[in-house]
Amino acid sequence: MKVLHYIPSIDRTSGGVGSYLQLLAHDLGRLVDLHIVSHHSEHELVIENCRIHYISEGLTNLHRARKEFTSLLHQVKPDLVHVNSCWDMLCSYTVFWAKALNYKVLITTHGMLEPWVIRKNYFLKKLPALLLYQRKSLRLADALVATAESERSNLEKLGYNKQVDLVPNGIVIDNIALKESWKPQKVIFFLALLRPNKGADLLIETVAALKNELAGYKVIIAGTGNDKYAAGLKQLVRSLELEEIISLPGGIYDDAKWELYRRADVFVLHTLNENFGIVIAEALASGIPVITTKGAPWPGLAERKCGWWIDRDVDNLTAALREFISLPAEEREQMRRRGRQYIEENYTSAIVAARCTTFIRNIKAAHRHEKD
Repeated sequence: MKVLHYIPSIDRTSGGVGSYLQLLAHDLGRLVDLHIVSHHSEHELVIENCRIHYISEGLTNLHRARKEFTSLLHQVKPDLVHVNSCWDMLCSYTVFWAKALNYKVLITTHGMLEPWVIRKNYFLKKLPALLLYQRKSLRLADALVATAESERSNLEKLGYNKQVDLVPNGIVIDNIALKESWKPQKVIFFLALLRPNKGADLLIETVAALKNELAGYKVIIAGTGNDKYAAGLKQLVRSLELEEIISLPGGIYDDAKWELYRRADVFVLHTLNENFGIVIAEALASGIPVITTKGAPWPGLAERKCGWWIDRDVDNLTAALREFISLPAEEREQMRRRGRQYIEENYTSAIVAARCTTFIRNIKAAHRHEKD
C-alpha cells in the first residue's frame, strides 16, 4: 500500500503535529510505502522510513503548489491521501486537489476543531476560513480521524462529516530508557509550547503556594511559543520571587530533552485541552509519574495509578504536588513501572501503526466496493 501524508510543517517548532508524524512514520513506514509532503523549513525533524517531498507554500504560490501536488499524486499514485491539521489553507486545498482526482482522503484534525479552538478569534479567523474552505474540505473527506474519544465526540457534534474514526497517537519507546533510580532529584518538569492554554502560569502560581514545601526543588518550565506570553511568565516568576526555584530554558530537543526526563521526579502539564499529549506519553515511558488535567484524555493515569488526573485549577494542582512530595520512594518506584507498562500496552508506535494499516485497508476495500 502507498500512503501520502500532507503536513503544513515538519519543523521541530511545529509541536505535536510534527512529532505525531515523526513517531508514526517510525513503524508505519515499515508496513506501507510512506510519502510525506510538506514545505522546506530551517530546523526540520528527522523522519525515518519515508520519502519526503516539498511543494510551494503561501497564497501567492497556490497555483504552483497545485501543479506540484497533483504532479506528485500522478507520480506516487497513493492508495490514500492523509491530511494533517486544519485552518491552514493548504490543508483544505490538498483535500480539494486529491478529491478532484478521485483519491480517498482522510483528515486528522489534531484537536484543531475542539470547541475552545474554534471560539478563539472566531469572527476574525475561524468563521472566514469555515466559509471559504475549511467546512467544504471537512465534508469532502472520506473520514475524519480523532486521536482521543473526547475529540471524536466533539467532531461528531459538529456534524461536518458522518464518518469519524479514532486512531490514538503513539510513541517510539525503543530507545527510551527507564529512570534508573528513584533517589529524589527534586526536579519538577514541564514541557510544552508556551501558550496560555498549556497552564505554565498556573504551575508558577502553584509553586508560589508551595514555596516552603518545595525548598531544594528545581522547577523547569521548558518550551517555545508565544513571545509575549513567555515574557509574562518570566515577569511572574520575578514578581513572586521564585528565581531560585523556577527556570525557563526555552526550547529543548533531542538528548537535552531526554536528559531532563531522566532527571525529573514528576512531570506536570496543567493544560486546558489536549487531543493526546505526546509529552505525557514520553514522560510515562521514561518512568515519570504525571500530573495533568481532565482537559487531556488521560483517565488512565488515575486508573493505572501512575499519576494524577485533576480539574484545572491551582488548588487541585497544589494538592496533587503535595501528595507526590509526600510519597515514599517505594510507591514512586511502583508508579514508575505502572506508567511504563501502561504505554507499552496501549501507545507504542508499533501498536498505532498496526491500527492505521488496518484502517487504511478498510478504506481501500470500501473504495474498491464502491467502484464495483
